[in-house]
Amino acid sequence: MHIGESIKMAWQTLNANRLRSFLTMLGIVIGNASVIAMIGVGEGGKRYAAGQFQSLGTNVLFVITGSDSTRRNILNPPPRLVLSDAEAIAQQVPSVKAVAPEVRGTERATFNDRFRTTPLIGTTPEYSQVRDVDTYMGRFFDHQDLKRRARVVTLGCDTAKLFFGSLPSPVPGKETECKKDSPNPVQFVINPIGQHIRIRGTAYEVIGIMESKGAFLGFNQDDTILLPLTTMVSRLGGRNTSPYGIAIQVINISAKDDRSVSAAKFQVENLLKLRHQTDDTFTIRTQKDAIEIVGNVTTALTAMLAAIAGISLLVGGIGIMNIMLVSVAERTQEIGLRKAIGASQRDILTQFLIEAVILGTIGGVLGTSLGIGGIVLVAAFTPLETTISGGAIWLAVGVSSAIGLFFGVFPARQAARLDPIVALRSNV
Repeated sequence: MHIGESIKMAWQTLNANRLRSFLTMLGIVIGNASVIAMIGVGEGGKRYAAGQFQSLGTNVLFVITGSDSTRRNILNPPPRLVLSDAEAIAQQVPSVKAVAPEVRGTERATFNDRFRTTPLIGTTPEYSQVRDVDTYMGRFFDHQDLKRRARVVTLGCDTAKLFFGSLPSPVPGKETECKKDSPNPVQFVINPIGQHIRIRGTAYEVIGIMESKGAFLGFNQDDTILLPLTTMVSRLGGRNTSPYGIAIQVINISAKDDRSVSAAKFQVENLLKLRHQTDDTFTIRTQKDAIEIVGNVTTALTAMLAAIAGISLLVGGIGIMNIMLVSVAERTQEIGLRKAIGASQRDILTQFLIEAVILGTIGGVLGTSLGIGGIVLVAAFTPLETTISGGAIWLAVGVSSAIGLFFGVFPARQAARLDPIVALRSNV
């Protein structure tokens, strides 16, 4: 029998039992949709995480006080990094472009009748360069402010909107943002520049508003108050816990370029080991390390979820085999008649295999379409940029067809081996 006739006959058979055919391939549909959705969401998660880390700046390294083990030791905490460590890195490490140490705290800030308990970041003017952030309006504090311990602050966008209000967004459903090139920029009700907010009863002049940076792993970078490190330490109770100078929590470092990150990490590590005579005082994390770790975790989770979803494909294949066996039993007389008029075992085998492949392929196409629809919905209602490659789509459909073929072999062989005389005599 010609292959075209076999395909036509298989299609007519399946079309005559539409409901049973649909229920047969439902497992394939659900399995494919789940796998496609999981892969798309996983890729979106990786892109989202990478974008989150990119918001911290480019070619950035973070030197954190203590090692992973010593930070857990409450009774014997590690020695602290100090301001002179950051100054030594800036002066002695050739692969470093800029260094910005920081001290963090949390205080209640007020303006008129409005107040907010907000994270404070005491740092140096290089912070804006290292973290790749500019001011939306006004200016960032400079070295003169740092030297004279000036009572000046630069506010994050959300903090500024709380204190000074913002006009409604002209674009319905869209939040205004502190970006100069944004089509939907913030318009403050009160001009923040030159206003004074109070922290611990002391007035601080607002000299600038930072551009929007968004949230980073649950920390809202726009809900902050930045001020000179010397002001933070001397005026807001930043305690000097080290006999060697101002104790700091993090040293933000920007390498000269992408190729210098590894060299900068190596040189900074050696310098701090010489200064502290131990490597328990600090831990160095690079932006690339963090992105790679998050990417590996996301990939593993995606693979696990896709594997779990792939079980539906196996169940769908078993369903195809089960229904095909039922079909063989129901069509015993048909098979006997076809054999009696000259159909070979190969013809019967091909007929049932084509039916199984059609079920798997159509189920794969429907499931893939459903999965892509789910990805589009996730992209529309979440910050994830979910995408999936054309290769993955073709692979999913191909696997579904292969599953139909694999699980259709046994029923097809059962049908092909039927004795035509026995089949014709059957009352089934």
